[in-house]
Amino acid sequence: MPKQKTHSGAKKRFRVTRTGKVMMKQKNRAHILEKKNASRKRRLAGDTVLESTKQAKNIKRLLNK
Repeated sequence: MPKQKTHSGAKKRFRVTRTGKVMMKQKNRAHILEKKNASRKRRLAGDTVLESTKQAKNIKRLLNK
């Protein structure tokens, strides 16, 4: 039986921590940054935990974790 392939789109967008949480970048930080104030951009800079357990389960399946 062949190996399972990791979904290449999911591996660019998500990562799974050692405890099994799914981390992702926050939205609204990619472009059109001039009109966003500095505090908003700083707040959006870090990664965040994906809260939905159903979505996290699907992403782990795509990442073979």
